[in-house]
Amino acid sequence: MGEDSGSRSRILWSPSPEFSGNSRMRRYIMWLNDRKYTNATNYESLWKWSVENTAEFWKSIMEFFDIGTAETGMVIPKITMPGAKWFPGSTVNYAEYVFRNRTKTTPAMVSLNEEGEDRQIGWDQLARDVASFSSFLISRGVTKGDRVAALMPNVPETVVAFLATVSIGAIWSSCSPDLGPAGIRDRFRQIDPVVLITVSGYRFNGKFYDKSQVVDEVVRSIPSIRSVVVSGNPGGIGEGFIPWEETMKVKGDLQFVKVNFDHPLWILYSSGTTGLPKAIVHGHGGILLEHLKTLALHFNLESSDRFFWYTTTSWMMWNIQVSGLLTGAMIILYDGSPVFPDLWAMWKMIDDQEITIFGTSASYIMSSMKNGLVPRTRFHFRSLKAMGYTASPLPPEGFRWVYESVKSDLWFAGTSGGTDICSGFVGGNPLLPVREGEMQCRMLGASVFAFDEEGRAVMDHVGEMVVTRPMPSMPLYFWNDPDSRRYSDSYFSTYPGVWRQGDWIRTLPSGGIIISGRSDSTLNRHGVRMGTGEIYSAVEKVEEVQDSLVVGIETEGGGYYMPIFVVLREGITLDDTIRMKIKGAIRKELSPRHVPDEIIQVGGIPRTLNGKKLEIPVKKILISGKVEGAVSIDSVANPQTLEEYVKLSRNRVPR
Repeated sequence: MGEDSGSRSRILWSPSPEFSGNSRMRRYIMWLNDRKYTNATNYESLWKWSVENTAEFWKSIMEFFDIGTAETGMVIPKITMPGAKWFPGSTVNYAEYVFRNRTKTTPAMVSLNEEGEDRQIGWDQLARDVASFSSFLISRGVTKGDRVAALMPNVPETVVAFLATVSIGAIWSSCSPDLGPAGIRDRFRQIDPVVLITVSGYRFNGKFYDKSQVVDEVVRSIPSIRSVVVSGNPGGIGEGFIPWEETMKVKGDLQFVKVNFDHPLWILYSSGTTGLPKAIVHGHGGILLEHLKTLALHFNLESSDRFFWYTTTSWMMWNIQVSGLLTGAMIILYDGSPVFPDLWAMWKMIDDQEITIFGTSASYIMSSMKNGLVPRTRFHFRSLKAMGYTASPLPPEGFRWVYESVKSDLWFAGTSGGTDICSGFVGGNPLLPVREGEMQCRMLGASVFAFDEEGRAVMDHVGEMVVTRPMPSMPLYFWNDPDSRRYSDSYFSTYPGVWRQGDWIRTLPSGGIIISGRSDSTLNRHGVRMGTGEIYSAVEKVEEVQDSLVVGIETEGGGYYMPIFVVLREGITLDDTIRMKIKGAIRKELSPRHVPDEIIQVGGIPRTLNGKKLEIPVKKILISGKVEGAVSIDSVANPQTLEEYVKLSRNRVPR
């Protein structure tokens, strides 16, 4: 470990010459040089070339991964946002590129669950199942452009249904069964699906949840649904519904309908915490390019890898995980709670399944650290070469814990992007060192900068995260947004022609990135703006603090009320000693002006289904004294926590 001249953070790991030299990123650079695309020799110059030469870069990705043909020779007629058109005249099919990797030597997938199930699905079986389900869809009148919706857990049947749907040019959309009925209706009713694939129930954290009534309600409320397929035991679910096993009896050949580069592949949804979820449409070609770039180059995913990322089917990381098949890697699916039967569960899985690339959330890492886990004392992790995290910022102590308590020789890389592009803007890099508290780099083709209040790019200062050049996996459009007004308002209303992501970031001279939280929840204490992530990093270093949430509320007369809500470790009650520890940590890490007006112990921190803290909705609840209008209950992972903030609003918030 030591200091790096381009960063104030300690280097925790550096790639060996063998590791970086054998990486796909290095092979890509050599390939570019051989073909005279660029003479870049290091990542910094490569990234600069990729964002300054948009058409050349994405053309090179298409060629390097041998994706389709661009009959017109045109990459992007006009470099503009929104409204960029990519590879006009080119035809592709996502599923076809998955099956280029078909082999008899390794399984395509391994499926695990809380009950100890361990299913291996070979490529031949996957091909047969996809052929059967696509033939079933065709027999039900499903054609190119129709929508197929899935209310399914993270199991092989979901992957089969997805690949079958997109193989015939239909459009996929999925939600996890843990979503409430209103949340499901708000999403699927927007897109008028013709087929619904569902389960009658699911198991989570050792309990079974019956969804039969919810499924009946959803089907009744969406008249476009013509067929309902039920995976698992269909008992108790609607008359006329079709068991999954029946669809597997339909005979047919594996087929791939060629579609335009920008033909819709899937529809994803924003969290919908404060309104109707945005139905975000991505295209076949854009996702192929972006996911191969991200997974093969930035994750260094190879056909020999066993790739796992904890996710549900409501989160874009499920789509990323399935795209691991594009590289030929074996994907490891898990259906259940990451902490069942305890916090050791995911760490144990790494050894049991010989996982090589393990993905999790910052909150799982911090929970493991806070609960005193030292996984390296129980497991050897010989297979593990890389570990990633996403969903929320990870403080420096989380980085240190990984290297001290998991594995010292490990490539540890965070990634941050979102459902909007179904990928990352910043992320990992097998050529670069890992620095404490930093994401390694801006990803290739992602023209990411931090803008100040005047809309100027700043270095080594916190600012709004923006993207100044189009990327092919940016949304084609939002469903049911005919004039694109909602789309434009979502990303381009602040800086015309420049994508505003809504994150609060700092770009460092070293090339690293620090994300400080959402910019729409930025605190403005005594005229100084700061990201909430900086507060959490300081507060959660206090041994007694398990979790925390901070908001800033403008009050009458120009005042500013900034409370911090803390969840303490089991059996601990907030007292003056702990309050002084928290205040002292903030003074030391930040400054006296960041010390909160009040520290309040709560039973839980509200989070989205993807694990992100609900700062803005909590702020609205504290102001209004009610949940209605502040947050959609169905978008909250732990809605039982909200009532506590309603009660607090009545006697805590200055009016």
